[in-house]
Amino acid sequence: MDLSTMSISQLRDLQQQIPVEIKRREAEEKVNALNELRAFAKSRGYAIEDLLAVREAKPKAAGGKVKVKYRHPDNTDLEWTGRGRKPKWVEAWLADGKTMESLLV
Repeated sequence: MDLSTMSISQLRDLQQQIPVEIKRREAEEKVNALNELRAFAKSRGYAIEDLLAVREAKPKAAGGKVKVKYRHPDNTDLEWTGRGRKPKWVEAWLADGKTMESLLV
């Protein structure tokens, strides 16, 4: 196809058709890939759904909250786990000549 011989309206029509065709072909390829995977799993004696269920059954790591390591003695709402950047209240505490040990929980 020689684009240089096409009119602007023909090029614009082509431009609109391309994304639609790409989506259609991607969907078709996904279906084909899934069918190939099902056939492969079946040749091994499994259903693909069974294999996917095994992957999902793995226990996930517990994402618990990190314990507070430092707390302001006068204002208990000011807490810090000791991770990441020092909060401004901790920096102000240290600037006053006080120690981190006095903030330990």
